[in-house]
Amino acid sequence: MEVSNSPFLAVKGGITMKKKRWKIALVTIVASLVVIDIIAGNYFYQLAIKRGPKDFLQGNQDLEVSAETLDEFLEGDWIAWTREQPFERLELTSYDNLKLNGYYLPAKEPTNKTVIFAHGYLGHALDMGLFGQYYYEELGFNIFTPDLRGHGKSEGDYYGFGWHDRLDMKDWIQTIIEKNGPDTEIVLHGLSMGAATVLMTSGENLPENVKVIIADSPYTSVYDLFAYQMKRMFHLPEKPLLPTTSIVTQMRAGYSLKEASALEQVKKTSIPVLYLTGGADTFVPTEMTQVLFDHTNSEKEMYSYPGANHGESIVLYRDDYLEKVTSFIDKYID
Repeated sequence: MEVSNSPFLAVKGGITMKKKRWKIALVTIVASLVVIDIIAGNYFYQLAIKRGPKDFLQGNQDLEVSAETLDEFLEGDWIAWTREQPFERLELTSYDNLKLNGYYLPAKEPTNKTVIFAHGYLGHALDMGLFGQYYYEELGFNIFTPDLRGHGKSEGDYYGFGWHDRLDMKDWIQTIIEKNGPDTEIVLHGLSMGAATVLMTSGENLPENVKVIIADSPYTSVYDLFAYQMKRMFHLPEKPLLPTTSIVTQMRAGYSLKEASALEQVKKTSIPVLYLTGGADTFVPTEMTQVLFDHTNSEKEMYSYPGANHGESIVLYRDDYLEKVTSFIDKYID
């Protein structure tokens, strides 16, 4: 057989080999990027959603507050007041078999009015004594404040950012109605993640006993919040990292970041909502509260306090803040 020594065939064979090398290199690069993306998704899940200390928030400028606010948060009279109250421990088994913990304080005089609080990210139930003292001493309410799942004495190895907590809140509402009777009138009052929690709860099929919702510094959805923080804190684009983090969260915690939406829930609610926010909030931007307000289906009011950062309004504008809360409640509860 005659063997060809054609230079054309040699060149063609060289080109074919180069194409194969390029394909191998491209596949290797794509595979590496996918692996990096998966690692990053798991990293951000561990960073923000898995239960545990969150050192990345230390020194965050967006959480800096005034000296006045810091003093109130750390040394305010409400701390001693909360410590001195004879709270009753209540327990609940969640729909997914977690043992949840809460604290109940009956009013000085018998009443059918109860406030149920929802605390912020990394907080715990008794943090809401900052607000509870007023409800108890001035408004004469019963107080119930639970540890949200993954916080305080409640079980859970992840933070629900309000989404699974909304179902826990439904169960707590029913617990309070059974405890205090069918004529119970309930206010839900949440701060930050707790505000998102009560708004997410608002879109569920709730008993008529829930009369009012107070939402202080809420976010529109977990995805929106993470996208904002990813850019602001880490200077990273939301894609492809955030969709991957959402997939990891779905696999490990049972919910997706877009699914966990207060915005979609308030579009369905019939419960009156009072929105309160700091005009200088850069941790959960004030614009999110405005978007929620604009899309809320029920009766609503919104107040923004100039110069107040995240969660500061209750301190810097205490009298006006509490007057707004009282006035709104009085419209819907006798």
